[in-house]
Amino acid sequence: MTHRFVDQLSDGENVDEIYLVVDKQLRANRNGNLYIQLDLGDRSGTINARMWNAGEPLYKSFEPGDFLQVKGKVQLFQGSLQLIANALDKYDSNKVELTDFLPHTKQDVSKLLDRLKTTVRKVGDPHLRALAETYFIDDGFMRGFARCPAGVKVHHAYVGGLLEHVVTMLDVAEKVLPLYPEVNRDLVIMGVFLHDSGKVRELSYSRTLAYSDEGQLLGHLTLGIEMLAERARKVPDLTGEPFPAELLLRLKHLILSHHGELEYGSPKVPMTPEAVALHAIDLLDSRITIALREIADDRGESAWTPYNAALGRRMYKGGRSPAAADEGE
Repeated sequence: MTHRFVDQLSDGENVDEIYLVVDKQLRANRNGNLYIQLDLGDRSGTINARMWNAGEPLYKSFEPGDFLQVKGKVQLFQGSLQLIANALDKYDSNKVELTDFLPHTKQDVSKLLDRLKTTVRKVGDPHLRALAETYFIDDGFMRGFARCPAGVKVHHAYVGGLLEHVVTMLDVAEKVLPLYPEVNRDLVIMGVFLHDSGKVRELSYSRTLAYSDEGQLLGHLTLGIEMLAERARKVPDLTGEPFPAELLLRLKHLILSHHGELEYGSPKVPMTPEAVALHAIDLLDSRITIALREIADDRGESAWTPYNAALGRRMYKGGRSPAAADEGE
């Protein structure tokens, strides 16, 4: 039977379908009655679902990452679709086509990898080139880098999202950096490649997008620094000389400061021109991607999307065309 994807659901539609549990919460309404709130998903997106008058036994019968046979009805609520469930039954994962459930980049991953390696291998500094090769020759790391999302919910939250994000940032850097010849191009290019490298270990992405234990406890900035230190110690095997301490210090700062502000998780704000450039390029791609996704995913009739916490605003989709307005009169 053909799977009914989340992005195909419409207001008033009756549903009897298999979905992946992305998140779950057991809550109480104002009268103290328990209900289950869920985020259900497939590769096309997620939808919020609720099951009223559902107690703890049902809540404990499944976990995020499990599949559920969901019966219920779709309704429009505050500009967004939600699913009111009347039955939730755990479904055998062996009977599921997993490719239907994990969102995936629409771009060709092998071509993205080729573009990544081609650009990074153009750096002029031999120590940085050798450092990049210590990552490239690690098959486990590169497989993870090619599959890893850039985030769980905020931006590029799909398989291959991190690679797509990094390659887009490299393209932006290649166009912007010639305008600022005083900025060290090699450092920015390596910063783009490595700034989110810790996400390969921070996130899990085999069945659902979530955080690993070390991701929860340490975060990708700390993990990225650990990985960088390990790789720098291997560079002498390729170059015959130690990795320069000043260069390593600047690379570490790029990773630690790329969120830009202390309140956004950076333990340090950008304090080199290269770190300022990296943060700006990262912010540009992530925010434009979020804005475009909000507009593309919103199927409400309003000219505005729902409020997005990451952007701190709603996005304007545009009004109806004059012809559509005339038809409605």
